[in-house]
Amino acid sequence: MFRRSAPIRAAIVSLLLALATGPAFAGGPVFWEVSRQQDIVKGDARGVSIADNGTIMLAPAFSLVYDTKEAYIWSSASDAAGNIYLGTGHEGRIFKVEPGGAGRLLYDAGELDVTALATDSQGNLYAGTSPDGKIYKIAPDGRQAIFYDPPDKYIWSLLIDPATSTLYAGTGDKGIIYRIDQAGRATTLADTTENNITSLAFDRSGNVIAGTDPSGLVLRVSSDGKTFALFDSPMQEIHALAVAADGSIFALGINQQGTAAKQAGGGASTSTTASGETVITISATDEADPQASGVSADLSGLASRSRRSSAGARSAVFRVLPDGGSEDYWSAGDAVSFGLKAMPDGRLLVGTGNKGRVYSVAPDRSSTLLVQSPEDQTSTLLSVGENIYATSSNLGRLYRIGRQPATEGTYISPVHDTRFAGHWGVINWRGAGNIELQTRSGNTESPDATWSDWSSAYRNASGDQIASPRARFIQWRATLRSGGRAGADAGATLQSVTVAYLPRNQAPVISSVSVLPPGVALQEQPLGVDPSIATSGIDPQVFGVISSIPPRRFFQRGARTVTWQASDPNSDTLTYTLLYRTLGDTQWHVLGEDLSQTYFTIDGNRLPDAAYVFKVHASDSPSNPSDVALVSEEVTDTVEIDNTPPTIKATGPTNSGRTTEAAFEVSDTTSRVVKGEYSVDGGPWQTIFPVDGIADSSQETFRVKVTFDKPGEHVIAFRCSDSSSNVGTSKLTVR
Repeated sequence: MFRRSAPIRAAIVSLLLALATGPAFAGGPVFWEVSRQQDIVKGDARGVSIADNGTIMLAPAFSLVYDTKEAYIWSSASDAAGNIYLGTGHEGRIFKVEPGGAGRLLYDAGELDVTALATDSQGNLYAGTSPDGKIYKIAPDGRQAIFYDPPDKYIWSLLIDPATSTLYAGTGDKGIIYRIDQAGRATTLADTTENNITSLAFDRSGNVIAGTDPSGLVLRVSSDGKTFALFDSPMQEIHALAVAADGSIFALGINQQGTAAKQAGGGASTSTTASGETVITISATDEADPQASGVSADLSGLASRSRRSSAGARSAVFRVLPDGGSEDYWSAGDAVSFGLKAMPDGRLLVGTGNKGRVYSVAPDRSSTLLVQSPEDQTSTLLSVGENIYATSSNLGRLYRIGRQPATEGTYISPVHDTRFAGHWGVINWRGAGNIELQTRSGNTESPDATWSDWSSAYRNASGDQIASPRARFIQWRATLRSGGRAGADAGATLQSVTVAYLPRNQAPVISSVSVLPPGVALQEQPLGVDPSIATSGIDPQVFGVISSIPPRRFFQRGARTVTWQASDPNSDTLTYTLLYRTLGDTQWHVLGEDLSQTYFTIDGNRLPDAAYVFKVHASDSPSNPSDVALVSEEVTDTVEIDNTPPTIKATGPTNSGRTTEAAFEVSDTTSRVVKGEYSVDGGPWQTIFPVDGIADSSQETFRVKVTFDKPGEHVIAFRCSDSSSNVGTSKLTVR
């Protein structure tokens, strides 16, 4: 904020001018700043990328190549000629897209979903279907036939050996890897203890690498079928595998609970997890288009966890090193990921199942939101020559990720709740290039037809007055542009945006007022804070000092302590006044004022015996000018102040042999008599009930009947207590 002192001064001046003519506002302006990636990814990125340091920039051009008109694309593959093949669901169709972008339906299978595709060096296409899985072979001339019909229910993954054209198939629900020769003859390469083989790849030595479900294992299978577990992940399923140039194996793991989550509300989305059947999940309403809802999930998982930690993640990428070690590489706490692609430059692309976002993970593991798809999911990623393609689900389309930035992109921030409708200040930002911002506001949590239209463009990075109507919620939109053609003047970057506003002042809230039992006093405990800190005006907690220690309780005869709990909606500093009056009076009198603590101990001798009520008066005046400060009051129940012990009148005694009976008449002018006790000849005190059986009034009669063990002179002592803990005593001498 100090680096942007000029914009902030402008905001403060603007707010103070409004304060002079408008309604009551809170004591100081609030600055909503968005600059960190974990905050920015909560918004909507259309045509912009979000770097690891939070910088917003123009994204690579993301262009539609082909629309299958199907709901889901489960699988994709390409051949040497540059053709792309797309396997869809739930009609079980295969589409062929030529290098120029022309596409057509290639084959309509009898099963619901085409869950795996692979091509060989001769241009043959192999397609695995589910359920009741079959493997089809489609020749370059269009001839189609069932290549292999295993007894397994699902074909989750296919892999072609380019040297021999041997086909490997990973199946479910028995977790078998088949090796199939060019004639379609199959042998079992490995029969694992897993339910599903969800992904396949080759390592640099030619071994088959397999990802499994439900244990989330990465297996290495040699040509003789020897199976070795390279990595046991904390995830349920290894959904995709990618082998890097250095021999590292990247494994994309997902949790089943992640794919099944958020089934209430929202639109349909899908996943291809190997859970025994094809799973269709439902996106929650907070994952809808932010232009409609204004809110979204945090896809990066960075807010509460390092991006390198997979603890609690819904999806994570693990790196299995050539020396056998492993490490967490990237994770997403609130998004299931599906696509995985290792790039020649060392980057790793990850396609997610929320807003179809594609993340680029650099070798240093810094993560950039590279591009956001118009569709719900990015299901697969593939490269054809120098081009990178992404397939989507809901709807099933093929997109190209360009090598040059788009000419224009927009970013819509998450909705910010100011809590109380106030006055807008200025909006300013740090960035470079052709950037303009707009705002809109409303009083519903999600933007809808009741919100204002987008404001006219703000172009002054140092600060423009916000033109949107006063409201509780606000949102901003940034538009970044290049020089007019792809790649030209593509240096527009937005690093942070700050919105200044002054909330309307709200009255303090006193949630409770209570009076402690008689005799309980409170005393503030010293904090031991460095005097320089105490006088600096800075919260001692900044220095690791506890700023609030509960007061110490101690006994003080006759003391009454009033305690209360209060808060301020604007987080203003509060000051308190304690007042009192007797039950029959109308005038309030001050006991203590300018109190900072939330308690007050009344000396028992300060107030005469009577029935009182106390009132706590809370004010936010320390944080507000006097003409806008607000107060709140709360009154206690009736409290008896009684410092006078009960009066005791002894009658009797009446003797009968060695038995004596005496009466003690007890009265109290203010409180109830609550307890009676007697003692004989200095012996232990013994409790006695009143004659009517219950101590519940200001006048009670107690009868003591004692049988002595020997004749002579004896002493009967009597004491009683009232509800204010006052004790009265008396005695009788019996002969």
